[in-house]
Amino acid sequence: MRALVVTVSTRAAAGVYEDRSGPVLVAGLREMGADVDGPTVVPDGPEVESALRGAVEAGYDVAVTTGGTGLNPNDQTPEMTQRVVEAEVPGLAEAIRAHGRSNGVPTASLSRGIAGRAGRTLIVNLPGSTGGVRDGLSVLQPVLVHAVDQIAGGDHPRSGAA
Repeated sequence: MRALVVTVSTRAAAGVYEDRSGPVLVAGLREMGADVDGPTVVPDGPEVESALRGAVEAGYDVAVTTGGTGLNPNDQTPEMTQRVVEAEVPGLAEAIRAHGRSNGVPTASLSRGIAGRAGRTLIVNLPGSTGGVRDGLSVLQPVLVHAVDQIAGGDHPRSGAA
């Protein structure tokens, strides 16, 4: 499974501070067995769309963003992601928010992150905090391989099927 991590932060892209959530995301995906590139750090805005389109064109199985999912007017990751995805996976995005809430982070409800399929790439938006990334990884861990397999056209035998 090939994965790309994209950190969305205007300040980190400008060198104002260090990207902390991208490396956590890279490590978590590697622990799941993924071959991970990144983090690629981009500012909020059209560069997010460009990075995601590039991931799809390069044939990544998964592209996961961190950052740009909040209520700040500059947070545009969900909008840029919606320009790329062909089919949303709303249950995955909601599970990430619910996991955060159930672990005592009421502000997880404010994340506007989405998940979806573009071509043969699963795209998932995670919050920009290291805690939000860890929560997202906890949700992704049991389903990511199955999701990637399904997007690639995999089929699973059904019980009772010959």
